[in-house]
Amino acid sequence: MNTAPESVPATRRLPRIIAIAAVVLILLVALLAWLAQAPRAVGFLLNRVGASLGLEISASGTAEYRLRGTPQIVVRDLVAREPGANTPILRAKRALLSLPWSTIRTRGKDLTITRIELDAPVFNLPAFQHWQATRPPSETRIPTLTNGLRVRGGIVANDDWRIEVLAVDMAVLHPDRLLRMRVRGRYLDPPLSIPADLAIAVANPSRLAKGAASGVAGVGELDFAGEGWRVPSKVTLSGPLRLGKDSALVKPMRFGMSARYESDSTKLPFALGLHGPMAFNNATWRVVPMQLVLRGGDTVPNLGGRGSLSLGRQLKLHLDGDIAAWPAQWPALPSPLAESPSALPFALDYAGRIDLGDVATLALQRDDTRFDGRFRTADVTAWANAKAHGSLLPPLSGTLHAPRVDIAGATLEGVEVELDDPDLPPATK
Repeated sequence: MNTAPESVPATRRLPRIIAIAAVVLILLVALLAWLAQAPRAVGFLLNRVGASLGLEISASGTAEYRLRGTPQIVVRDLVAREPGANTPILRAKRALLSLPWSTIRTRGKDLTITRIELDAPVFNLPAFQHWQATRPPSETRIPTLTNGLRVRGGIVANDDWRIEVLAVDMAVLHPDRLLRMRVRGRYLDPPLSIPADLAIAVANPSRLAKGAASGVAGVGELDFAGEGWRVPSKVTLSGPLRLGKDSALVKPMRFGMSARYESDSTKLPFALGLHGPMAFNNATWRVVPMQLVLRGGDTVPNLGGRGSLSLGRQLKLHLDGDIAAWPAQWPALPSPLAESPSALPFALDYAGRIDLGDVATLALQRDDTRFDGRFRTADVTAWANAKAHGSLLPPLSGTLHAPRVDIAGATLEGVEVELDDPDLPPATK
């Protein structure tokens, strides 16, 4: 008798529970059906990643995705741009992005990414810098990559220089830990071309991204090249690096090079060491002030000096120093210059093409003998290395002052010799 009143509410609640369960089931099925469509699932993940970075990220090509375990998407024809911008920051023929659900759920508050792969990416540096300038300092963050990064066939495009065939490999990236990576590519700023294969270590990537200095070291191969010449070299570089908007500063920089200058007629091995602040901006490397040491065995003079260096579309060099000894394979000096143990103080200035094809000026002295002249490096080098000289005099213009010269058994005093190379342009004042 007492159960009937209680059974009425129970029978009323049961249909409601079934209805709610049915609605939830329908929604789950609809959600799974939506996620089962690759474009929507990929768009969902790209939108989340883009929102975390303040970017519009889209992909117009075919897509693959995996949501079970660690979400992973593979897209083709990827484009990432600042909202409203015409020029993309990044385009890539293929991109793989693997990231944990925690990164997706937090909309980028947790920037942990499992792995990134990019095939044929084109990275536009000015577009990146414009986007970066809109970000608050607190948003200048480096993601954590637990399974690293791989880039193949990349391009970094700037207004006045570019890097082509870029390949980057790193096993892991943590913002505040030592980063090791291998970088290959070719720096181009015609006529300058520098293929490179370098192993690079960065002490603290996060500090570098925020504009603070971080220790950087690199070792590998550089191949400076131009029309008719090249300098294959093995190099080392280290120092505290600071990055600017379109600039870099290593202060102080320590640079070592074991190299060989090659042209049609010349092969000159040498070793070079540089020390000083190295700045890069406007597509030009500058070391001012600079300390330089050069070693070249019997062909290239052993010397040390101080001065300045600027390398870009042109080479500018000023150097004051001492040549330790006259190179053994150079034509012999007349007596008494040949017997003197004194070093040869010099001052060298050059401004022109990076292949040293323009005219340099040189002031050279040993004891009381002095030479002031002008020459082209390639012409003098070819003359000095020739087995049989067409001329006893080197191809240069200038004046030699000597208190005494011994030639063929004769002693000449108060000597002044004018040399004139008709192939050199007139000196400018």
